[in-house]
Amino acid sequence: MTDTAPADSPRPAQVVLADSRVETAPGAPRPTGPYANEDLLPVPVEKRTWTTYNFSALWVGMAHNTASWTLASGLIAVGMDWRQAVLTIALANLIVLVPMLLTGHAGPKYGIPFPVFARASFGVRGANLPAVVRALVACGWFGIQTWIGGEAIYFLAGKLFGDGWADASRVGGHAWTMWLSFALFWVLQVAIIHRGMETIRRFENWAAPFVLVGAGVLLWWMSGKAGGFGPLFDQPSELGWGPDFWKLFAPALMGMIGFWSTLSLNIPDFTRYGKSQRAQTWGQALGLPTTMTLFAFLSVMVTSGSQAVYGEAVWDPVQLAARTDNVFGLLFALVTVLVATLSVNVAANLVSPAFDFSNIAPRRISFRTGALVTCVLGVLICPWRLYADPQGYIFTWLGLVGGLLGTVAGILIADYWILRRTELDLADLYRARGRYWYHAGWNWRAVVAFVTGGVLAVGGADFHPLVDGRPVPVLEPLADYGWAVGLGTSMLLYLVLMTLRGKEPKSA
Repeated sequence: MTDTAPADSPRPAQVVLADSRVETAPGAPRPTGPYANEDLLPVPVEKRTWTTYNFSALWVGMAHNTASWTLASGLIAVGMDWRQAVLTIALANLIVLVPMLLTGHAGPKYGIPFPVFARASFGVRGANLPAVVRALVACGWFGIQTWIGGEAIYFLAGKLFGDGWADASRVGGHAWTMWLSFALFWVLQVAIIHRGMETIRRFENWAAPFVLVGAGVLLWWMSGKAGGFGPLFDQPSELGWGPDFWKLFAPALMGMIGFWSTLSLNIPDFTRYGKSQRAQTWGQALGLPTTMTLFAFLSVMVTSGSQAVYGEAVWDPVQLAARTDNVFGLLFALVTVLVATLSVNVAANLVSPAFDFSNIAPRRISFRTGALVTCVLGVLICPWRLYADPQGYIFTWLGLVGGLLGTVAGILIADYWILRRTELDLADLYRARGRYWYHAGWNWRAVVAFVTGGVLAVGGADFHPLVDGRPVPVLEPLADYGWAVGLGTSMLLYLVLMTLRGKEPKSA
């Protein structure tokens, strides 16, 4: 049986503009049917308006958040000094920027979101596999960030309402007022996402500079507590620069890459609104590695200061802010945490799964419905367990995420850049029995590459505290390099399988 069948409808024409962007030809019908809805269709060129500043502000808003703060401070908590932590994070973000730009290219060129982009390689139906994997990861991130935001509300309310708020009766190991704070922050995010993508863009534009100022204020406060900036720089590494450091460096680097491996897949969800390739390229290049490195520097400096002041590395900024006796300073710090958490959670962890879940059943699940599904699943994954300690957060959660999603990135890049040379047929991305239909809507070659790369990448990983043990112990030596193993394996295997397939059949 061949991978394609005769087309069941005429193919609407598409036009290529002078700047290489593509859209449906004027007067031609827009794609319809079971694989299309208004949220998944290409963004018209006149609505692709995001500039370099919009993309830079998006990244500043997403990078300057509590989770990335704890990402950097967690490295201090496990033994690195500020130089080692900043080096690890800077290098990781330069590496992950490459697949970010490569997958982001399809956004401004075709105006399509990630799950539609994945149809070219996985098949019109098969794209649900990477979309659901990415969506479930986003649900985990959404839950973690919502727990952090709930913490900020909990401590903020504690200062306003007194000790009775913090000393409330406990449920499941936490005060019931903490659960209430968690629920309040959950509702606030649902309200923002309900307003749509334009509200998200406006929110990111003003949240970005506010969060950066807040981080600077926290650094100034900690330096004052420590007696100047000197003690912040003088905290020694517990690992040195010998074998102990390099043994930790590889899994830490993969964890840092894994932090943004989610966005390296679904970045077309945002770049589809870009007015040009230059806007998305420069916006991301200026926004991601620079702001993540700067924020990492601020984080490790403050955490190093906490070592000098309190005798231990306080890696959670909410817990750190709660130690101040200055009510105004506490309020400012916790409001900053709230804005930072809202900024990244709405943009990074609600937009993508909303599109991904919509892709499963476009006629039944809208963008807003998909976002609500994400919000519910984000609670069910019990984020308070994932966030409990830096070891599980960096090496288990981020390592697993990076390994699995690096596998998908390898397939997307191989298909779009090497096999198709960035040329896609818009109409066929939305219809059955076109060139991206393969066999019953699935490209089994992509599935094989994904499963193989995923097993090699995470099969030997330590799943604690989620579960005990390693699923495939013999693969343990590969676990420290999960993202690279997944990306490289899937890319190579996919190219081999697609080459053996021969020339791609064209739809009628």
